[in-house]
Amino acid sequence: MARHSGNRDHDRTASEPRRRAGRNRRRRGRGGAVAALSAAVAVVVAVAGVGFYVFGSSGTCGGRDIALKVAASPDIAPALSGVAARFNAEEHAVDDRCVTVEVRGVDSADVAYGITGAGPTMGDTDSQVWIPDSSLWTDIVSSDSGDATVTDTGTSLAQSPLVLATPQEEKKKEEDKGEGGADPSWKTLVPTSSAAAAYDVRVVDPVRSSSGIATLSLVSAALGDGSEPQLIAALQGLQKGSAASEEDAFDALEKGGGDSGMPALVLSEQAATRYNAEHDDAPAVVDYPNGGTYTLDYPYVLRTADPLESRAAEAFRAAATGKDAVKELTGEGFRDSEGAADTRALPADMGFQEAPPKGLPTPSEKAVRSLTETWNQLKLNTRMLTLVDISGSMAEPVAGTPYTRMQVTSKAAAEGLGLFPEQAEIGLWEFSVRINNDLDYRETVPIRALNDEVDGASQKDTLGAALTGAEPKPDGDTGLYDSILAAHREMSRTYKTDRVNTILVLTDGNNDDPGSISLKKLLATLEEEFAPSRPVAVISIAFGPDVDPEPLRKIAKATRGAAYSTDDPSEIGEIFLKSFALRIKGQGQGQGGGN
Repeated sequence: MARHSGNRDHDRTASEPRRRAGRNRRRRGRGGAVAALSAAVAVVVAVAGVGFYVFGSSGTCGGRDIALKVAASPDIAPALSGVAARFNAEEHAVDDRCVTVEVRGVDSADVAYGITGAGPTMGDTDSQVWIPDSSLWTDIVSSDSGDATVTDTGTSLAQSPLVLATPQEEKKKEEDKGEGGADPSWKTLVPTSSAAAAYDVRVVDPVRSSSGIATLSLVSAALGDGSEPQLIAALQGLQKGSAASEEDAFDALEKGGGDSGMPALVLSEQAATRYNAEHDDAPAVVDYPNGGTYTLDYPYVLRTADPLESRAAEAFRAAATGKDAVKELTGEGFRDSEGAADTRALPADMGFQEAPPKGLPTPSEKAVRSLTETWNQLKLNTRMLTLVDISGSMAEPVAGTPYTRMQVTSKAAAEGLGLFPEQAEIGLWEFSVRINNDLDYRETVPIRALNDEVDGASQKDTLGAALTGAEPKPDGDTGLYDSILAAHREMSRTYKTDRVNTILVLTDGNNDDPGSISLKKLLATLEEEFAPSRPVAVISIAFGPDVDPEPLRKIAKATRGAAYSTDDPSEIGEIFLKSFALRIKGQGQGQGGGN
């Protein structure tokens, strides 16, 4: 999936704790490369970043410092950085050794999936303390943590209820027309099979977002049992306004209304304050849904069994719940653990209420898994063009296996076709350099529904045969950029509004066609031709020790896609297996992310 973009508000000056980028890593999972890569072609994920806040003590304590790593949800990490700075300056000691706290902003989903191995993660998720934004994540982890230590201390550092944010100007227009109406409820928030909605609702992808997961659960609970058609219609409505990250959701809200109602974004109170700080010329006002809402609770979780580290974590927990810490957190738009708010940070004129709203229970892990499975299955109304690298390097063996890169890639992708519904539309291109006269790419199988029949064979069987029969071009180079641009133009030209239109690129090399378009021009062209209302995302995976993943990351960013890379081709399968599992099986995968 996503680092929450709203933290742009908290960028530090040179005199404050510095931010630094983390090295991407992934938790190894189960399964072989061939079987795992079968899931690759079903991935539609989004990329997010990780922020780091680092502090050091003066070193006057005796002995070696006890380094305490804290992985905190990115929305609360900036405030906790101030707490950690004071804590370190005060030189707290355990057994006469100074405790040095390092607070890092890490998406809760990344840590959860890093612990369970159920989805792809981005950045270093290891820590002795974990502060996710919601107990939803600790519940998910608790049943699948393996031999990992995950201990919920029962301490909540802050609260932030979910609200509905709408552009102030558009809300005023509705009220002036006498159409403001009563506060929304979770039941009336989205369209169902029997009723339209007054709002054009946006949520952050539930696969990686607490607010998104909670929204699905709250809508489902409001609709009640025996309402599957209404729930499906509601989820389909939410998917139309689903954003891969908080940053994308903010951008969508800023752009304003659509044809289906007043634009509205489900987010936490604190996220709403960050949105308004970034958009003070066009802020949003908030509403609290009738009947109550779910509240993010920021639990303090231990991930260590080491006695010294546990005592160090307890010392920092005491500091993080102290008076100064509470003041800093509430000043940033959080409520304290009892629900009390700083009305200067949550002003009434923007719709915030001083008293905490009625709290609704945390959705069960079973409900979360069921809803996200349904969500992901609905998203598999796919139209995808797969680009497979057939350059000469694809003939190289995968270490530790009897297979070549080409064999691993093509065989697993062919097996993965069975994971798609029959209505999914998939086609195949191969690319190298000048394999189709002067072109670097060629169409092997046109895009059709998997259950279409051509010359007595189904599209699924035709694709499978083409994939398993793919052969590397001896001494062939990699015409990556021209192929991606051509594929993007073709998918944009033939775009289907009722499907998720995606390009999946599988490659083991950098662009090395001297006559091709440059990366700079490719990015400029993609950005110019990319249509947000008709998005075609480029999802890529680069493997092999010599690949530079940065160009693919830039291409992914330009198309709202995702880019993965690994030095070890045998890891490709497990990366995509995790990603696909989360898309299909609910909290068993990851949205999002690339590295």
